[in-house]
Amino acid sequence: MTERRGGGRNPGVDESRVLVDGPWTHRFVGANGSRFHVVEAGTGPLVLFLHGFPEFWWAWHEILSAVADAGFRAVAVDLRGYGASDKPPRGYDGFTLAADVAGLIRALGERSATVVGTGVGGMIGWAAAAFHPKLVRRLVVLAAPHPLRLRAGLFVDPRGQFTAATPTLKFQLPRYEHVLTRHNAALVGDILRRSGGPDWVRSEAFADYAARCREAMRIPQAAFCAMEGYRWAFRSALRLHGYRFVKLMQTPLVTPTLQLHGALDTASLPRTAQGSGRYVTAAYEWRLLDRVGHFPHVEATDLVLGEILRWAKS
Repeated sequence: MTERRGGGRNPGVDESRVLVDGPWTHRFVGANGSRFHVVEAGTGPLVLFLHGFPEFWWAWHEILSAVADAGFRAVAVDLRGYGASDKPPRGYDGFTLAADVAGLIRALGERSATVVGTGVGGMIGWAAAAFHPKLVRRLVVLAAPHPLRLRAGLFVDPRGQFTAATPTLKFQLPRYEHVLTRHNAALVGDILRRSGGPDWVRSEAFADYAARCREAMRIPQAAFCAMEGYRWAFRSALRLHGYRFVKLMQTPLVTPTLQLHGALDTASLPRTAQGSGRYVTAAYEWRLLDRVGHFPHVEATDLVLGEILRWAKS
């Protein structure tokens, strides 16, 4: 494990741009055969944060410090293919991404963790808890239906969830990553604007957040890797690999799970996410957040922070 505090300046768009200074430590951790960039603060029980698309670890920077101050070891990771983490050409299937989480918990020297995931990170959190239940002590999921609820919504709700997912269908096109990064990754800003709640999108904080996400997506190979996760999700639906994933996800979770979802989420519809609790046999809570879109962690930071701490401490 190597350590780096802060981040150097570089006029080009490279991985150094995500090594932002703050009350945290930047580390590189080897796990599941890859090197991951993690940002760590505090000591105590581990809380591992998984960002969504089109974000990077910065999604959690405010919550990270507050969770650390509350007596936890807070660690935010750049997912495989994002930010300053490794960008291998393969490994974006649900099994490998879940194994990344398990490997990170072990590599950080912990026996278990509270896992907090949003969007794509939330989907990975569901899978990690299903495949590695002993390592995921508690789970907090934001803006992410259970994978089987999402799958059902795509097939049985053509005017709802399928229509909402139409923009991601374009990700199946070869070399679409070049469209995503065109004009300084302007499309990344458009995705955030379309999926975020109106209060956040109109706020002063939105422009800075969108600019950081656009810059991170322009890191070489980051856009391609981000596309690969979506491509596997769709292409595996009719393949044996995907069938096996579905069968394994049908096993109910034994991890206490808190699910937070924006009432104005247009990417993962609330009606798709509702009902995810049927896949959890442990303690489960659902909360719908008023006037919040697809990014609760930055749209309603204080509310989400309070819920994470309540769940982690309970």
